[in-house]
Formats: sequence, C-alpha cells, structure tokens
Amino acid sequence: MEDMDKEQPSAPNGKLNFTRYMIGGLCLVLFLALTGVGYVQMEERLGGGLRPFISGENKKCIDCHMAKDIAVGGINDWKYSRHAPKGIGCIECHRAEKGEPDAYDHYGSMVSTLVTPKDCMQCHDKEAKEFEKSHHAKAAQFTNSLDNFLGNVVEGPEVITTGCAGCHGSVVKVMENGKLHPSTWPNSGIGRVNPDGSKGTCAACHARHSFSIAQARQPESCGRCHMGPDHPQIEAYYESKHGVMFSANKDKMKLAQPSEQWHPGKDYLFPTCATCHMSATNTQEVTHDVGDRISWTLRPVISTRLENYEARRKEMRRVCASCHSEQIVERFFTSMDQGITLYNEKFGKPSKAAMDKLLAMKKITPTPYDEEIEWVFYELWHHEGRRARHGLSKMAPDFVHWQGFYEVAKHFYTKFLPLVRERSPQVAKELLAQESHRWVEKGMTKEEIAKMLEFYDKEMQGKRGGG
Repeated sequence: MEDMDKEQPSAPNGKLNFTRYMIGGLCLVLFLALTGVGYVQMEERLGGGLRPFISGENKKCIDCHMAKDIAVGGINDWKYSRHAPKGIGCIECHRAEKGEPDAYDHYGSMVSTLVTPKDCMQCHDKEAKEFEKSHHAKAAQFTNSLDNFLGNVVEGPEVITTGCAGCHGSVVKVMENGKLHPSTWPNSGIGRVNPDGSKGTCAACHARHSFSIAQARQPESCGRCHMGPDHPQIEAYYESKHGVMFSANKDKMKLAQPSEQWHPGKDYLFPTCATCHMSATNTQEVTHDVGDRISWTLRPVISTRLENYEARRKEMRRVCASCHSEQIVERFFTSMDQGITLYNEKFGKPSKAAMDKLLAMKKITPTPYDEEIEWVFYELWHHEGRRARHGLSKMAPDFVHWQGFYEVAKHFYTKFLPLVRERSPQVAKELLAQESHRWVEKGMTKEEIAKMLEFYDKEMQGKRGGG
C-alpha cells in the first residue's frame, strides 16, 4: 500500500499526449456511434426504419421541390417510409411512358400525377391482384345506384364530386395537356377508375407518402368511409367489446409489424377491422380482398347470402378461433344470422313487397324521392335497417336495439304503414298478414297484458317507463 501511495515518476510528454489523444479519439468514435444508433432508433420509433437511400434521379426531384417549397411535407413523410431505404422514390412511382393518357413532360421527364394499382403492382403483385377482385375496387360503380340520383339530382352534382366520390372514387378524366380534370381530381376514393384502366388506389388506406402499414391497420382508416347513419361500422366497432379493448390496449398492438409477425391471438389480442377482414393467422395468409371472409351482404333492402358464403364463413370463423373458443364463435354467428333473418322476414321483405305493389298499381310514381313514402322507405332499410344489421355483425348492443331495430319498428309502424294504408288498404292488410305483426290490429291478449304488468310490478317496482 505504501508503494502505491508513493508519487510515480511522470511519463515523457510525447507518450502522455499520445495516450490522451487515443482516449479522446476513442471517446469521439463511441459518441458518434451512439449518436448514429440513437438516430436510427429515433427513425424506427417514428416508423422509418433505416435512413433513406436517394438515387441521383430522385435527388433532382427532391432538390427542386425543396428549393421551390412544393410538397415538402410529402417528401419528409416519404423519408420515414419503407420505400425510402430501398431507394424507391419519386421516379419509381411517378415515371410514365410517352403515349399514356395522363403522361406529361415535367422538366424533361415523362411523369404522371396518379400512382395506380398497376404502378404498385411492379412490386406488390399479389396484393394488387387481390384488391382488383374485391368489392373495394368496384366501389365507384355504386355511385350509379339510387344513391347517385339522390346526390346528383335531388341534392346537386357537387355532392357527388366532393361527397360520394370522396369514398367511392371518381372516374378520373384527363385534359389535353395530360393534367387531370379538377372535377375528378384530387380523389383517393377506394374504387377510383384510373386513366390506365385500373381501378382503385392503394393510397386510400396506405396514405401518401409514408404508405404506413400501421396507419392502414387503424380502425379510423376504415372509418373514414365506413361511418354515419347508413353504414356505421366504425361507431358500432368502438361500442363493441372489441373496440373498447383495442382503445385500452392500443400501445400493445404492434401495428407496424410485418404481416408474418402480426397474427391475432399470438402477436396481439385486440382486434381491428384489418384483423378480421385482412390479416394473416397461423393457418391463413393475409389478403387484400376485404370481402373474402364476409358471408352476408348488409347493403341492400334485403340481406342475402353471398356466393360461396359457406367457404367465406369458414374463413372468418378461423380468424375468430385465433382468440375465442368454438362455442363462443358458434353462438356469435348463430345470433347474427337470426337477427339478420328477423330483419329480412319481418321488415325488409314485407316493406319491399308493399312498395313494388304500389308501383305496379300506379299508387306511387316511378320518379324516386318525389313522395314522402319513398323517403320513409329509403331510411327504413338504408339507415335504420343497416344500423341494426351492422350492430349485429359488430356485437354492438345499442346499434342492434335503440339505433337499429327500435328505429326500424318505429318507422315501419308509425310512418311507413300509415302511408301505405292511405294508398291501398289492401296492400296494408297484406303487409301485416304475418303472425309477427298480429299485435298491430288485434292488440295483445288479456294474458299477455297481465304477464307484462306482472313483470313491471315485480321487477321494476311499477315503473313502466323503465325509469
């Protein structure tokens, strides 16, 4: 110990300085390394992964846009995309060939504004082909239905441009200079009809320019269109147990994981729209045909089974079984089927038959929406009826009852039925022919009334209003 405490002879100045420089250099290298790791980690947290690789061609685009302060946000968004570190940039997506309908010269390069599924297909062939056969790709066709007349004629054509087409997609028109007509663009509706003949846009779900998979898996991405009084999927979802669990555990969802590492029941437990309709499981591949697992159509006046519905139902049950027991899965689908059948048989089919008879008898005109009864009938199936059915499919009790079947019944008995009776008492009588409507004309039996009153007296202490 004494020897250690003795003053050591000083090292020569050259050797001492060399040691100091070595230590300083090593510290600097370590600092830079840690900074680099931290930067990469920061980018990963932000969703970017590795740093972007910018080719010479793409650098010209970026430098020009940055200098002119045009679409800078889009460029910075792209830097955090999965495309960026792979060198997939402006040119790879926007390059066009001379002679293409929407191609134009842009500072010496032939480009097109639109990036279509055909462009994305260069790398995402499987996904593009699955999307092509889906209902999503055909969404623009729906605007030629009764809804189109309502928007274009009854309300006004601007409603179609900024409303209906905003979700369903526009038929994009190209002007003589290769630029896109303002009445049809900008538009990222999921069924957009593109000048190259393709349908749809991947950016409807994977928004430009990050094209984030995490964003596409958010329920809000679907809720952008699947919402409101006529198809309240997002509202019904958030009311359901699934939606509540997702909201409480969003930070555990690993939304940015690659598809092969994002399996329900294994990698996460709380389902989203993407979980049920698209995601891979331990026994299924991911699909971009969102209707692959849907067995009923809930859109029209009367719900019908879709083609190959048994195979579709089997696929959806396999997703459910990733988290639930077979008993729970079976009971859910039984309840949903029974509820949809109830709507069809008690309200959907009789009201549709009544309208068809009144039209054949010329008791209503062929022109849509020119009579009150047509508005009442439309809301009966298009608003209330859809809400009830979507509530059933999402396990959303309030949408099944109060916002669904309650409103259906109120519309049917207090608005639709009196308007039918005004035009034809016989048709009204036929409308009420089935046993489920017996109570309207015959009322309740004494026994039924007594049983109901007994319930309120015993269970509700006489509070018949339920309060």
